Amino acid sequence: MRTAFLAVVVTGTSLVAVGPLPANSAPIVDNPTVGSRADQMGPTTETGLAGETGLAGETARTDETSLTGQASEAGRASETGGVSEPGLIGETSGASQPGVVSQAGGASEPGLVGETSGASEPGGASEGVGTPPADGSFRTGPALAPGCSGVTIKTTDDAASIVDQSPAGTTFCFAPGLHRIAKTIHPKANQVLASDDGAVLTGSVRLAKWSASNTAWVTTGVLPPAYSQTGQCEDNRTNICYLGEQVFRDGKHLTRVSSRDKVAPGTFYADYAANAVYLGDNPSGHAIEMSSTPTAIEPGGNNVTVRGLTIEHFASRPQDAAVVLGLGWHVYANDIRWNHALGAMLRNADSAVLEKNKIHDNGQLGVGQYSTLKGTIAANEVRGNNTDGFWIADWESGGIKTTWSTGGTVIGNLIADNRGIGLWSDAYDDSRTFSNNQIVDNAADGIRYEIGRNGVIEDNVISGNGFGTGRGSGTSLWDGGGINVNTSSNVQVRNNVVANNVNGIAIQSRTRGSGPWGTNLLRDIVVSGNKVTMRGGTTATGMVQNSGAAIPAGEVTLNGNVYILDSLTAERFQKTGQWYTAKQWQGAGQDTTSAFTLGKAVLDATGILTIVPLPR
Repeated sequence: MRTAFLAVVVTGTSLVAVGPLPANSAPIVDNPTVGSRADQMGPTTETGLAGETGLAGETARTDETSLTGQASEAGRASETGGVSEPGLIGETSGASQPGVVSQAGGASEPGLVGETSGASEPGGASEGVGTPPADGSFRTGPALAPGCSGVTIKTTDDAASIVDQSPAGTTFCFAPGLHRIAKTIHPKANQVLASDDGAVLTGSVRLAKWSASNTAWVTTGVLPPAYSQTGQCEDNRTNICYLGEQVFRDGKHLTRVSSRDKVAPGTFYADYAANAVYLGDNPSGHAIEMSSTPTAIEPGGNNVTVRGLTIEHFASRPQDAAVVLGLGWHVYANDIRWNHALGAMLRNADSAVLEKNKIHDNGQLGVGQYSTLKGTIAANEVRGNNTDGFWIADWESGGIKTTWSTGGTVIGNLIADNRGIGLWSDAYDDSRTFSNNQIVDNAADGIRYEIGRNGVIEDNVISGNGFGTGRGSGTSLWDGGGINVNTSSNVQVRNNVVANNVNGIAIQSRTRGSGPWGTNLLRDIVVSGNKVTMRGGTTATGMVQNSGAAIPAGEVTLNGNVYILDSLTAERFQKTGQWYTAKQWQGAGQDTTSAFTLGKAVLDATGILTIVPLPR
């Protein structure tokens, strides 16, 4: 079910559209008169562009590893949209009520894919999913789980052993309280792991034997043997982000430092050679815990359900997760938090559904997906991930990343405040749809579709992304934007609100080698029906290319969009090294049926965009 497109409102009057523009023309409005608006736009497929040289002085990103540690390469495609008539910026007479282009899809809540006894019923999770609000009213987590009736697992039980010893199809009800999971749970086919009463599964152990050591406190004998680095850290000098043993003081996550002399209040140092942990705060009278078990739950069978649990403090290694979904799994209404690497991961998890979870404050990434057919990631709140210092700009940190997967959707999620990319498709994703997500204030791109094909990016609200200042971050189109399509083919970018990001929509053609589909190329990209705000600095929309990856004419089409600008004489558009004003951009054959207007975009928490005219 597709939600109606989000509203665009101009304050101060009702709105009326005038008739269609002549072919290949569109209005450029110095300042919207009282009552002017950006109306609904449909995609067209007419305009192409000639390949040119890339920006001088810009360097391409390094090929990052995918969720499986393989080099990122390749892309995919999506179905093309039909041609529809462009909407207009029109004038009205003096009514005083603001008008709305179309209904906002914001506040609707998706239904859960529910089950009664043991077997889960994945599929259909995207039905009825709307764009989630970012005002605190979006409901996710254990409070949405239904009641549980089955075999009780008490806090003193060995949960993994009980599950191992029970037949397929058993439902397990975790009693309220803290369950220490010393061994990973491997549920059998059609089993249910559930709680309706506040059960917390933790992978941590208590650290109790402390002694003073100069200005710090130390405990020994609690660490595993030293292990080698995987992944890439934001701080690539100390390179400590990969270490999985987190420390918590009264539930508060402490910051790892790289040496004994840097220990201070709020920090800890783990000396693996000496098997010692140093703490910068007096542990007396406080609960000090260290994450220890790498994974809470991973497949032992198909069609498993996990619901109503809080899952925290697991020492997952980079590119691995506290909860790993398998074939046909349904994981919903959980709180997955403060785990070292990923919160949840769909791995070889065909038809699995991950929905209505609160996934936050994990050390690397909220959600990952690898080698999965028709997986669904729906209506989750994915917030504040990458707490342990993984590379923000270009290595699997942030909100959601999917790779090597075919079909399926990422729909109706609130993806906010992650230290990395909001939603990232990378390395041979095929026929993926990203829709109705609200993607807000992430440090890197809002959406990046990289080396994929047959993708649809539609009806998303994307705002405030890309302003991170860490290693490799920047403000050019090479650094991305609200939406970034990178060396992919047959991708539709349509009907999105893209407001107040570091850039609008960035189309990148890079030299990325070859993969299972042959040479990785940027081809057949259609950008239509989007409402894009660009104000200040070097904010832009357009195309960049490497010298060895020229974009052939006709392979990128931008039309039927609405651009809200700070100035019609500012150069807000770019095509492979050349900058353009709005009029020059249309003169160069780009966005010939699009509308350009002056104004300030105000996006509310439900995803409604208001265009406020600039004072004359």
